[in-house]
Amino acid sequence: KTDFINFISDQEWKSIEPVSSWFGPSSFLMSSMSALFQLSMWIRHCHSYLTENVGIPVWGSYALFALATLFMGLILGLVSEALQTD
Repeated sequence: KTDFINFISDQEWKSIEPVSSWFGPSSFLMSSMSALFQLSMWIRHCHSYLTENVGIPVWGSYALFALATLFMGLILGLVSEALQTD
């Protein structure tokens, strides 16, 4: 509490540089980070559902996510190749 009061009364806040626009809450970078965090929470929810409700073992859930990752990479690579050849 004392440090905060001294920070205000001594006007130390004037010497602090503002946050760059890249790191502002509404910037593209922070919006992308938020989307990745939401994706990770969705993946975690899916993992919990598969292991707790469906009864798939943990290693089976990991294998499904690994296969899905490989499949998505394959699809994105094929789409990228198709767009480059046109």
